[in-house]
Parts: sequence; structure tokens; C-alpha cells
Amino acid sequence: MSGHSKWHNIKIKKSKVDQQRGKLFSKLAREIIIAAKEGGGDPSGNMRLRAAVERAREASMPNDNIQRAIQRGTGGGEGVTFEEVTYEGMAPGGVAVLVVAQTDNKNRTASEIRNIFAKAEGGMGASVGWLFEKKGLITLGKEAASEEEVLTKAVDAGAEDMKTTSDEYEITTTPETFAAVRQALEGAGYKLISAEVTLVPKSTVPLEGKEAQRVLRLMEALEDHDDVQTVYANFDIPDEVLQQVG
Repeated sequence: MSGHSKWHNIKIKKSKVDQQRGKLFSKLAREIIIAAKEGGGDPSGNMRLRAAVERAREASMPNDNIQRAIQRGTGGGEGVTFEEVTYEGMAPGGVAVLVVAQTDNKNRTASEIRNIFAKAEGGMGASVGWLFEKKGLITLGKEAASEEEVLTKAVDAGAEDMKTTSDEYEITTTPETFAAVRQALEGAGYKLISAEVTLVPKSTVPLEGKEAQRVLRLMEALEDHDDVQTVYANFDIPDEVLQQVG
């Protein structure tokens, strides 16, 4: 899992130039709309909405934009209606890929995502959802504290496991204990790199060389699509290759 987790964090750390910020805000707004539509407009009682609002604030999205998105999701605002759809496929090297999109035109989005897979010599349509499971995933830098200290804090709060990479700790939780573990780590003064309830692969596919580069190009193309919110994959790629791309 570490390869894909590190790729995700590299994407988070990339600087957001002005022309990218508009696309980012649009994607964040869609997620807020969908979350509010499904679970109501009160973040305190809607975990998905709370997480979406936190991500929007971390990206410096104006509060007015956040509130308008919540209103649209709860039926209090006008605008295009979005629905969430998941596409499943295979990348080069036998890597499983799940693409979560939010769109106002499912036929158009499906066609465009299929073309992205095809250009990367992958294919859409394989059933791969069973290869992933919902987990809380929290990462923080190793400079935060010793491995033993972080592990103790996390486990005492309900974490399932912790893995140590070259420069990070990766903590997994159940969706139910995610909030408590996050709160405990933040309460201890640790600065988190990322924290979210996500889909984690049950097993990974090791990749190197040109095959790794091809898969990462596919990931970038999918994540750059306007309708795509999140891309999950079960690759494990060496840190040096990820850093070159990142």
C-alpha cells in the first residue's frame, strides 16, 4: 500500500498554481454538494460532508463557496445536478483501478474515461472493486515523534495498524474509529500530512521501470479529468520513481 499512499501524498504536496485552483475548487464543490445531498447539510452529523468541508478549507476555498455548495446539495440553491458514479478498470501490469467521478452527464464521462484507459493501454470494465476495502488512512512525517510514541498514541485511540516507510508513518483505522484516532494524534501535537476515510487495496502489484511510468501517466490523466474526484489503484512503486514523477 505504501507506494500508492506516497503517490497520493505527492499529489497533495504539489503546489497549486492559479489556473489549477479553479479546477480544484470545482471538484471540492462537487464533493460537498454530493455529501450534503446524501447526508444532510450539517457537518456535525454528516461525516462525509465534514471531511469535504475540511479539505475545502485546507485548500483555502472561500467560506461563501462552501456554503453555496452545501445549499445546492440540500436543495436550497440552483444549478446543475451532479451524480456520483464509479468506473472500474485495469492499468498496465495488472494494476486494478477504481475511478470515482461526479458528473452531470454519465454517458459523456464514461466515454472520456474509457478513452483515457485505452490511450494508456489499459481497459475499463473489469470488476476490481472487491480488491479494495474502506479504511481510515492517516499519514504523518517521521519527524513528528518516535515510532513507538506514535504507535502507542494511535493504537490506544483505536487504530488497527501502522506501517513505517522511509520518511512517513501510515496509520490505518476502521471507518468508525477514524475520527477518534485523528483527534488523538492532532491532540498530541502531531502535524498530519493527510487524513481521510478512503479505499485501501487488500494486496498490491509491484511495478518498476517503464511499466511504472505508464501507470503513473494513467493516474495523472485520470486525476486531471474535470469530473474525476478520486482514483484508487493497487500499485506499489519504488519511492525514487514516485519522486521523479512528483
